[in-house]
Amino acid sequence: MAKEDKQAVDEDEPEAGEDGEKKTETGQGFVKKLLGNRKLLMIAGGGALVLLLLIGAGLYFFVFSGSDHAADATTAAIPEMPATPPQVAFYDVPDLIVNIQTSDGTSAYLKLSLSLELYSGDEKAGLQVLMPRIVDQFQGYLRELRVDDLKGSAGIMRLKEELLRRTNVAAAPYRVRDVLLKEMIVQ
Repeated sequence: MAKEDKQAVDEDEPEAGEDGEKKTETGQGFVKKLLGNRKLLMIAGGGALVLLLLIGAGLYFFVFSGSDHAADATTAAIPEMPATPPQVAFYDVPDLIVNIQTSDGTSAYLKLSLSLELYSGDEKAGLQVLMPRIVDQFQGYLRELRVDDLKGSAGIMRLKEELLRRTNVAAAPYRVRDVLLKEMIVQ
């Protein structure tokens, strides 16, 4: 048994060269073993690739992105002003007071103060002539509303959209850009 162990140890030792020195194949043996085993080579290569990608992503986010966010923050803080001011005009609608429906049958009143945003000041004269038609459209719509229809910001947005639609229908050749609420009281 001792002879077998000695032979096994002798087989593991590198052979002696011409000069009597032993060849060291520890480094070369590992490389040959690595190149010979394809699964091990793919795992080692994949790990190295993932490591390089993580290092690259880290450098990108920490080095390059930091300066972009600082530049974006300063740009967002100072809005760019247009060269010419927008050509808009505002027309105040007379105050509207209407009774609206409630779920329990009691009376409730809605007071609205509106302003119409126009594309130019030239449209004011034409809109003034058509104002009785616009107010009639508003009255018909507002009297059909319920108190629940006006609750919350979604209710107010629906009210504004519907008033804008009805205004543009009533003032047919003229276009109104937006309906602005100055005052809205439900009592």
